[in-house]
Amino acid sequence: MADAVAALPSAASGGPVLDYGNMLAGVLPRGGVAPERLQPEGRLARRFRRAFDETEARRAAGEMGFFALPAARELADRARAAADSLRPWCEAVVVVGIGGSALGAAALRDALLPTGWNGLDATARRGFPRLHVLDNPDPDTVAALLDGLKLDRTLFNVVSKSGATAETAANFLVAWQRLHDAFGLEGARRRVLATTGRTGPLRELASELSLRSLPVPDDVGGRFSVLSPVGLFPAAAAGIDVDAVLEGAAAIVDRCASPELTRNPAGALATLLHAADAEAGARIHVLMPYADRLKSLAAWFQQLWAESLGKAANRAGERVETGPTPLAALGAPDQHAQLQLFMEGPRDKVVVFLGRAVPERDVPVPRPFPAKPALAYLGGSTLFGLLDDERRATAEALRRESRPNMTIMVDRIDARSVGGLIMLFQIAAAYAGALYGVDPLNQPGVELGKALAAGLMGRPGAEPPDVPAPDPRWRT
Repeated sequence: MADAVAALPSAASGGPVLDYGNMLAGVLPRGGVAPERLQPEGRLARRFRRAFDETEARRAAGEMGFFALPAARELADRARAAADSLRPWCEAVVVVGIGGSALGAAALRDALLPTGWNGLDATARRGFPRLHVLDNPDPDTVAALLDGLKLDRTLFNVVSKSGATAETAANFLVAWQRLHDAFGLEGARRRVLATTGRTGPLRELASELSLRSLPVPDDVGGRFSVLSPVGLFPAAAAGIDVDAVLEGAAAIVDRCASPELTRNPAGALATLLHAADAEAGARIHVLMPYADRLKSLAAWFQQLWAESLGKAANRAGERVETGPTPLAALGAPDQHAQLQLFMEGPRDKVVVFLGRAVPERDVPVPRPFPAKPALAYLGGSTLFGLLDDERRATAEALRRESRPNMTIMVDRIDARSVGGLIMLFQIAAAYAGALYGVDPLNQPGVELGKALAAGLMGRPGAEPPDVPAPDPRWRT
C-alpha cells in the first residue's frame, strides 16, 4: 500500500488525525489533487484562507455558537446537574426529538455506551438509565416503546429549539397524555424535561406547567447542537463522561485555529471534498466507519452535511442548486453491498473511512478446522485484526483504481475522540458552506414541506394547501 501523505500534526491524546494522501496526484495512479495546490501559495490553500476568514468573521459576529460550546461550562454543568437529579428514581430516559435534536444523542449513546445498553440489566448499566431516542412518529414504534416502559420510572426529554416541530410535538403529546392519565398533572410534570429555545410554544408550555427545562443557545442551530444540553443531558444521564467529550471537541477547535490548510484538519477535509465535487464531479461523499459503534455517528454526519450544504441559492441570492450528497456506509457489511459501485461505478464519489487503532475489546479467531485451508488461515488472527485489515485493503483497492479516499483515525473510540470527531465535522461543514458560497446555518428547503404538512393537519394560521389527488391515469 502506498504511504499516505498527511501533513497534519499528530493529534494529542488520541484525537482524530486526517490522512488525505489518497486524494493526491502521484499517490493516485491517475488524477488527484496536485500537492503543491495545498501549499501556502497554492490555489486550494488560498481558497481555504478565504473560507476560513469568512467563517471566523461569522463566528465573531455571534452566528456560529457551536465553536464556543466546549468552553460553555455553565451549560454543561446545568445538563449534568439535571442528569444527576434523576439517579435515585429513573430507569429510562426517552429523548423525544427529530433531526439534530435526536441524531446527536443517538450517536453519543451508540459510540460511548456498552453495546446493547438498553438490553442490559441495572447492574451492568451501573445504575444508569436506559436511553431511548424517539424521532419518527411511526405508530408501531411509538406504541411499542410506550407499552414497554415502566412509566413511573421514565423521564421524557422533549427536545425542540423552535418548540413547534410537528413530529416532536405529536410524539410528546402522546407521551404526555399517557403520563397524565397514569399520574395526574403533578406526576406528569415530574417526568418531563424540556430542552428548547428561549422562545416558542415549548418554552411557553414549560413555563406554564413549571416543567424542568434546559436551554438551546440562540446562536446554535439544531444540527450543530449535540455539544449543548441537547446532547449533553441525555449523555450525562446515561453515565457518559461529558467533560471528556467537550475536552476532545475543544482540542479540535484549537487545532482548527490555523488558516494554513495543511495544519487545519477540518479545513483539509472540507477543501478536498469541495474540490472533488467542484473540479472532478465527485458529488457523493461517503462516510464509512469500520466500527458498529460509529454507525449512528455516520447518520448524524449525513444530516449535518446534507442540510448544511444542499441549497438552492448562494449567499448572494443567486440560484445555484448546489451541494454534495452525503452517504452513510459501514465497514465491513457495505463492502458486500456498496463497494462494487464505489470501485467500478461512476466516478462521482469520495470515501472517507473512519478507523481506530485499538478496539475496546477483541475476539481471537480459533482454528478448529486446520485441514480446511480456506478457513484455517483465519485462525490466530482476531476479529478486529480482520476488520481493520479490510479497512486498509479497501482504501488501497480504491486507490489502485484512482478512486479518491481519505481516512480519519482515532486511537480508540472513547469520549474524547468522539467529541473530537463531532467538532471536526461541524467545523468542516462551516468551512464547506463558505467554499460552496452558501449559508451552512439555514435550511430553507425543508420549510415548504413543513408548511404544507401544517396546512394538511389544520394548524391555526396555516393555509390549507391545494394538494392534488393522485391521478388514476398514472397508477398501475
